[in-house]
Amino acid sequence: MNAVTMPLADGWTIARRNTLKIRRSPDLLGSAIMFPIVFVLMFAYVFGSVIDVPGMSYKEFLLPGIFVQAVIMGAQITGYTLTLDLQKGIFDRFRSLPMAPSGVLIGQTVSDLLMNLASLAVMAAMGLIVGWRVHTSPYEAALGFGLLLLFAYAFSWFTATVALALRTPESFNNIATMVSFPLMFISNAFLDSSELPTPLRVTAAWNPVSTFTQAARELFGNTSTAMGAPDAWPLRHAVSASLLWIAVMLIVFVPLATRLYKKAVSA
Repeated sequence: MNAVTMPLADGWTIARRNTLKIRRSPDLLGSAIMFPIVFVLMFAYVFGSVIDVPGMSYKEFLLPGIFVQAVIMGAQITGYTLTLDLQKGIFDRFRSLPMAPSGVLIGQTVSDLLMNLASLAVMAAMGLIVGWRVHTSPYEAALGFGLLLLFAYAFSWFTATVALALRTPESFNNIATMVSFPLMFISNAFLDSSELPTPLRVTAAWNPVSTFTQAARELFGNTSTAMGAPDAWPLRHAVSASLLWIAVMLIVFVPLATRLYKKAVSA
């Protein structure tokens, strides 16, 4: 095998191994699916009764934000499982095999991408039950889900980098919680960020979570002209900005995660 096909082949082997591990540990998939479902029900039926979105149903406004939240939480499983494998010495076994270092990480991120696909499918079904609807063409809707999956894959490389830098599940969980909650709540995922105080409004406008949420809303047709056009460039060009974020994350974190993996297994 050459330098291109070997990591891909090794990645597929690791992806199969991790998929089987998820089947034997359904709590991993359950946590990635059940937590967003709780958020759907809580926000749609508790906070949704007091949150008004001009020109549209709050449930339709909410679901794209829940999709992005589910992707972020699902991608964190990449980092958590990597730290567990480090603790258990799984990577030491991989080191004794003729396996490309990047192949291990490719397999981990691909298996988690499949889990995110299952999570989004459940989220979409749940959304349809509570009243969410797609108002664009099937092609645009498919692009919306494709963009979310690309974000999931790119973000999983970020979480892999953080996990390989920290190396323990406890440290990773603490940092992941500290990062993910501000990302999700200082954004337009659950409410109209234009109503926030100026410092928070500016932060939310340039928050990548807001960009991906706005892109998903546009591709699913969950927008309203009554809300007015956003001022910030990432929100005015949400799909293009989302693709730019994905490219930046892959360019930065794929080589960085691979380097940290080599360092971890050689220690």
